[in-house]
Amino acid sequence: MKKLLICALLLAMSFVSFGQQPYTIIPYPNQLDKLSGAFEFKQNLSVTLPRSFASELKWLTATFKDEYGIAIATSAKGQVVFKQDKTMANEAYRLTVASDKIAIEAATPTGCFYAVQSLRHLMQLTGTGNYRIAACKIEDKPAFGWRAFMLDESRNFKGKAVVKQMLDQMALLKMNVFHWHLTDDQGWRIEIKKYPLLTEVGAWRDSTQSGIWPTGWKSTTFDPNAHGGYYTQDDIREIVAYAAARHITIVPEIEMPGHASAAVAAYPWLGTTGEAIKVPSSYGFLKPVVYNIADERVYTFIEDVLKEVMALFPSKVIHIGGDEVNYDPWKQCTAITQLMEREGFKNYSDVQIYFTNRVSNFIDSQKRSMMGWNEILGKNVHEWSSESDATGSLAKSSIIHFWKGKSEMLKDAITRGYSVVNSDNPYTYLDYDHKAIPLSKAYSFNPVPQGISENEAKQVLGLGCQMWCEFIPKVTDLYSHVFPRIAAYAEVGWTQTANKDYDRFTKSLTTLKRYWDSKGITYYTE
Repeated sequence: MKKLLICALLLAMSFVSFGQQPYTIIPYPNQLDKLSGAFEFKQNLSVTLPRSFASELKWLTATFKDEYGIAIATSAKGQVVFKQDKTMANEAYRLTVASDKIAIEAATPTGCFYAVQSLRHLMQLTGTGNYRIAACKIEDKPAFGWRAFMLDESRNFKGKAVVKQMLDQMALLKMNVFHWHLTDDQGWRIEIKKYPLLTEVGAWRDSTQSGIWPTGWKSTTFDPNAHGGYYTQDDIREIVAYAAARHITIVPEIEMPGHASAAVAAYPWLGTTGEAIKVPSSYGFLKPVVYNIADERVYTFIEDVLKEVMALFPSKVIHIGGDEVNYDPWKQCTAITQLMEREGFKNYSDVQIYFTNRVSNFIDSQKRSMMGWNEILGKNVHEWSSESDATGSLAKSSIIHFWKGKSEMLKDAITRGYSVVNSDNPYTYLDYDHKAIPLSKAYSFNPVPQGISENEAKQVLGLGCQMWCEFIPKVTDLYSHVFPRIAAYAEVGWTQTANKDYDRFTKSLTTLKRYWDSKGITYYTE
């Protein structure tokens, strides 16, 4: 009876199981040769690691103990032998499973880490404490270097436990960028020491609009309970370290010059009117609040905020949003009119380009790169706006995060020399329901647009999938929107198009779903 209980516990702790297909890896390797036989072991595993991979030992030991009840010990003649091959690409790995040992080769700890994720997918529990890994040889590296998941916590704060859970699932799926949307109209979620009211005031609202996508935007029903929360700088450091141990870079997004209501509620002088406002309870197209970018104090504020943000996040990329800027407040602001006359700007898109370039130059001076949604190019992509396109040009060091517009806009940005991340919203927005973006559509996404050269395609860094959290107050709702589609996006980012197979993917997903069940992760079932 005791042995049966232990076996049941191990099944609950991991996604290894009896009778699974032997090569159920998501994302699928770009070269997998199936061999005969298998590597079998019990609840102890010895490993040999070179000093260059020693950083992986702590994570490896803790994860295998917690997930599978397997004790990891180092040995000069380990069952699993790690070797460094500096000729390989940064994220590449070579994994060979034979009946007597497992060999892992990589140039970097990152490649080493990804090889272990593939091992986790391959592991099968064949009896009480007995494991089997089907023999194979894998040569693998990702199709794209940017494989991102975005979590919006401005609209509905989720907290550290949920963020860590998402980072764990990203790691298992070899995703490497956690795009963290931390500020917006409905809440400011990151502590800034120099401006304490950003969280004392800006992190809290007195009620929240209720509804579901896509009809919720017109809802007149409100949850009357106050909502809020934020991350202290110590919290941020903890989460950044947690992500780094899983080879995930956190890219923070600090919205500007629009989506600024929470900041203006905290410091009214940041806005164009100077009037006090509340943190909004409604979503969607609100009474527009935009920074008064003709006021030099605003630039001092932004630079102060970004300095604290960059001190917390080692990411080489800082996301500034830049989307959905309604220019009406600028049209009614004397200081903006004077700025336009002084600089010779013909329209308000030029004003945004002026602002964005100033911020870009500052971020460049800090040895980082600025990223923003594709409105930062100065082209109108919104049906609610009649504004002309900008006549000025965006700084070439900027990274374009494409989310809306015709594919010609994306190709034009590439032709003009910009690096881009493709998050075309009809394919990658996780707040859209599963009818709008079924799993098959998510899997079919190709970040590289048709009609560009092979050399231009290199400017497509990869893709992001976005979990916007309007109307997503519950963690269960969050998970049912994210899972299982995040696995599809992981394979889009990792597996070459020629090696993708939707039927194989869905069969492998069955095993992964058992793992999510064990973790209490709710997922959508079609």
